[in-house]
Order: sequence, then structure tokens, then C-alpha cells
Amino acid sequence: MSTLAFPTTLPISRPFVDRLHEWVTTVDHKRLGILYIGYALVFLCIGGVEATVMRVQLMVPHNDLVSPQVFNRMFTMHGTTMIFFVAMPIVFGFANYMLPLMLGARDMAFPRLNAFSFWLTAFGGLLLYFSLLGASGLYGAGNAPDVGWFAYAPLTSQTFSRGHSTDFWTLSLLVSGIGSIGTAVNILTTILCLRCPGMTLGKMPMFAWLILVMAFLVLLAVGPLTAAQIMLTIDRYLGGHFFDVQAGGSAVVWMHFFWIFGHPEVYVLVMPAFAIVSEIIPVFSRKGLFGYPFMVAAGVAIGFLAMSVWAHHMFTVGMSSTANTFFMMTTMAIGVPTGIKIFNWLATLWGGRIHFKTPMLFCLGFLFQFLIAGLTGIMLSAAPFDWQLGNSYFVVAHFHYVIVGGILFAVFGAFYYWFPKMSGKMYSETLGRLHFLLFLIGFHLTFDFMHLPGLLGMPRRIYTYEPGRGWDIWNLIVTAGVAFQGAAILVFVVGLVWAYFRGKPAGNDPWDAWTLEWATNSPPAPYNFAAIPVVRSRRPLWDLKHPEDPDWKYDQ
Repeated sequence: MSTLAFPTTLPISRPFVDRLHEWVTTVDHKRLGILYIGYALVFLCIGGVEATVMRVQLMVPHNDLVSPQVFNRMFTMHGTTMIFFVAMPIVFGFANYMLPLMLGARDMAFPRLNAFSFWLTAFGGLLLYFSLLGASGLYGAGNAPDVGWFAYAPLTSQTFSRGHSTDFWTLSLLVSGIGSIGTAVNILTTILCLRCPGMTLGKMPMFAWLILVMAFLVLLAVGPLTAAQIMLTIDRYLGGHFFDVQAGGSAVVWMHFFWIFGHPEVYVLVMPAFAIVSEIIPVFSRKGLFGYPFMVAAGVAIGFLAMSVWAHHMFTVGMSSTANTFFMMTTMAIGVPTGIKIFNWLATLWGGRIHFKTPMLFCLGFLFQFLIAGLTGIMLSAAPFDWQLGNSYFVVAHFHYVIVGGILFAVFGAFYYWFPKMSGKMYSETLGRLHFLLFLIGFHLTFDFMHLPGLLGMPRRIYTYEPGRGWDIWNLIVTAGVAFQGAAILVFVVGLVWAYFRGKPAGNDPWDAWTLEWATNSPPAPYNFAAIPVVRSRRPLWDLKHPEDPDWKYDQ
């Protein structure tokens, strides 16, 4: 009788295991940056699928593609995923990779803390999706949380959220929040302490300045959210009543805690987008950034004002007229430094020799779309107008104009700009332009027309709707735009894979740029610089490439 022989080891090559071990245990800022970015791309695809399910459900009236409970779960998971496990990791990834190279340093200030922060963030995302595994809870099988990505009380109480789905949501944000704080500490220390000789604060790249403001905002904003998660857990399991109205608590207190994080979080994400655009536009305009001191001052001003505008999300909860007036004024005021930045980018473009490469196309899309997002934000800063539209799809369209039309367009520009440095390969300009065109069409089909049902009274967070209210055709067009966006993401992924395996060698400086990352090999060596550079201006690589016309003469 024959016997079956089973292998005693997995059929995986030793080099693969060694390489995997190197990535899992790495403390190199460049590898950790790539891990952040790759992690965010995986969750971008997951969050995109969740958004597609919701939009197909709302495509026509009385649709029954998914049940109301599944819709609420998709809504909660989509919002949480996109903000906490796509947007934040992807900007942390670019900050991790680029900051030491731009500053002339060999690594981040605390390499082990850097690795620890990434794995905390990664485990936070996994904790959120562990809820889908159906872990048994006190009241039966667990499932994905369905309390919205904002988790308003009393929806999160044991009465309305039975089982452990809300606990997975709470723990995932608690764990990832600690990782975000660790990353912010690392960024601050690196920028303030590890700049190369000659790089004063006045000679730092604009990217570093705006990432510095972002890190301060993370420290100020994530703490209140972490405290709120702890209080929510105490309410659910230890008999606390922080948010229990019947026992003397306040549901509005949760809203304050959440939005003290939630609105500065928008600027946590927008500041890196500003930083990316401030690096790409000058290079592809062949001009130095116009009004550098004013751009720095505007960035710092936005950082301060960002902590004073959170309650414009709460105009409809019954605050006093004094509070409404204060938050209306601060929300309008934050448009001033933002406008300064837009005018300075336009002034940089004016008279430049513009090269319409893919990174520049995405940045031009960012400028137009972020301007519109800012204008609709100023509209919503008026309390009477917000009272009418604050809980409508108009706000959903405005928010996505900021996150997708602004931040995501800038991030795609960063991908195409720095991919040659990270991989040593050039991307396909044809695929890059196709990606831009499809995503631009899909974005405007979806979010331009989403404003209209909001103006016609369509409330946000609804599962379905009655026909004949004037919303039908607009929801159909909005859902059609999602198909274009999905095709664009597919082209983007195909383009990255093609470039990595078939792309032409990029060289060290394919854009003829002037910041220090382009002075290194592509991809850079583990130690970044064989000798720590010394800089004399805001464009140090220009000085090296053009000694006959040193930038420092004109850039003191």
C-alpha cells in the first residue's frame, strides 16, 4: 500500500523569505515610506469598492441591491477606510520617503519609532476589517460597524450597537491614532534637528515647511479623538455616562470631540497636498516658487486657524448665536491664507515655460478643483446657508471635492513625479495621461452633479429614496462617473506595474529639478548621501548643476 509524502517545508525560495524578512523588519525610512504607500493603495481599492456599492444602490429609486444595514456598514467602512487608512498613510508615506532626502539627512530622527508607528497604523486597519470575520460577541455574531464614520452618540451605545462591531471601530482608530502621533513626533524632530549644514528654516523646501505644519496639527488633533475613543469604551463597558443623555451626559460633547479632530484632519491631509503642488509646479514651470515667505506664512496661518473652525460642522445642533458667529468668522478667515497660496501658484505659472507632463496635469487639476471646493466651503461657512444644506448631499459633494478633487489629484501628481526616484524607472506618459483624463471625467461627472440633488433637498446618509423628486437623473449621472474613476484607477495600477518591469531607466534627475532628493541615485542608497551636503540656497541642486549662475545670489 502506497503512502502519501507531505513536504516538511513550504515551497518558498530562501531569497524570497530573506527579502520578506528585510521588509518586515526594516527601519529604513524609504522602505517604510513605500510600505505606507502600498498599504494605502490596497485600502484605496477596498474603499473604492465600498463606495461603488453605495452609488449603485442609489443609482435608481427603490433599489434593493443591498439591505439598509449593509448600506450603513458600507458607509461606515468607506468613510473610515478612506480617511484613516488611505489618506493619512499615503501622505505619511511620501513624508517618510522624501523628508530626509530633501533635508540632506540619512534617515528619520527615530528609525525604530518610525517602524513601530507604521505597524501600529497597519494593525489599526486590520482591526477594523477583523470585524468582518464574524467574531462572536456578547449578543451574537459580530459584523462590520454600522454607526457611520463619525459614530455619533447614542448610535454607539450598547442599546443601539449590540455586539462588538463598534468596539473594533474604536480600537482600530485608537491604535492607528497612536501610530499617527508617533509619526508626527518623528517628522517634527527630523525637520527641526536633522537639516544639513546651511539649510536654515528660511532655506527649507516648501514641502518640508508644510509637512512641519501637518505634524503639529496631527499632535493637536489626534489627541482629542483618542480621548473620545477611551471615553466611548468606558461608556460601553465600565458604566460611564460621558455621552449618555439620560444619565446626565451629552451626545453633543462627542460631536465636539470628534470634530475637534475631524476638521483639522482635513488640513492634515491638505497640507501635504499643498506641499506636493509647491514642489511640482515650480519644476514644470521652470521658475522658482513665487512669494516663498508669504507661502510659509500662509501655511502657518492655516495651521493656527485650522484648530478654530471645527464647529461649523455643528451649526444645526443648536449652539448659541455667539458660537455660530465665531465659527462662521473663523471659517471665512481661513480662506484668506488659502487664497494667498492659490494666487502664488498662479503667479509661479505666469510667464513660465510650462511642461505639461503627467505630474503637472494633476497639479493643474488640483488648482481648479480645490478653488471650487474652497468656494463651496465659504458658502457653507454662512450659518443660515449651512442650516439649509448642512445635512444634504451638497455637503457630501463639497467634502469629496476637497478630498478627491484636491488631495487625491495632488497625490497622483506625487506618484508620477517621484516614481522615477523611488523605482529608477520612468512611467508611461501615455498611460499617465489616460489615467488623468479618465479620472478627471469621472470626478466631474460624480461630484459636480452631486451638488444638484443636495440643492434639491436630498438628505445625506439615506439608503434609498422616492421617485419623482427630481433626484433620479442626477443620481444616475453621479453613479456613471464612478465607472470612469474605477477605470482610471485600473489604468493607474497597470501603469505602475508596467513601469516597474518595463520602464526605461530614469536616471538620477529626469526632471532637471533642484531639491536634494534628485542629487541621489535612483533609487537612493540605504545611507542616502555618501557625504552630507552643504547648501547655500533654496535650490541647492541648481547651484551644483549651474555653477556659472548660482541661485544663492538671488535667493538670500
